[in-house]
Amino acid sequence: MLCLFDLDGTLIDSELGILGCVRHALTQLGVPAPAEMRHWIGPPLRHSFAPLLDHDHERIEQAVEHYHDRFHTVGWREHTVYPGIEAMIGQLQAAGHQLAVVTSKPERHARPIIEHLPFGGAFSRLYGPDPSSPHSEKAAMIAAALTDFGAAPEQTVMIGDRHFDIDGAVANRIRGVGVLWGFGSREELEKAGAHAVAQDPQHLATLLVA
Repeated sequence: MLCLFDLDGTLIDSELGILGCVRHALTQLGVPAPAEMRHWIGPPLRHSFAPLLDHDHERIEQAVEHYHDRFHTVGWREHTVYPGIEAMIGQLQAAGHQLAVVTSKPERHARPIIEHLPFGGAFSRLYGPDPSSPHSEKAAMIAAALTDFGAAPEQTVMIGDRHFDIDGAVANRIRGVGVLWGFGSREELEKAGAHAVAQDPQHLATLLVA
């Protein structure tokens, strides 16, 4: 089976780095940061910056550039691996599954993170959107993975914590499995059409290995 994993909120808790970079970008533009910002984790940056910057295209692009500047230097290191993830990945490898990462992070930001994970070598491919794209692109990246691996939809699963992951799965007629240790809710995942929802990494391993 081909297992496609989201990165933020699924493999790693990246809240510290992402929100630190968002605050940095807004500070550079003289805009106060919102009190509640967890919803920033998952959607494309331009989507989240737009309402705070009056949908001003030029300022949105400036904010994204400031975000990327900080993320490239320090933000990518500011994360932790969720407990149980490494063991779960090992179980999937032992079962003979193929693994890849499909993330909303630009590839240039995701690659160093994955390369530094203790289990990063388990992933044979990484899919990330073009840095200039305002869209999630999960559906297009999943479609690319299906082609690259020559995988049948019924033998492929997308695992993630937000509806963007499940939306991409539904668009490609593959199973979408939601996880509850990230930044989304059971309601969000089930509403998007999740095939199943995992409580913790061991539960996920059970769902995927069975």
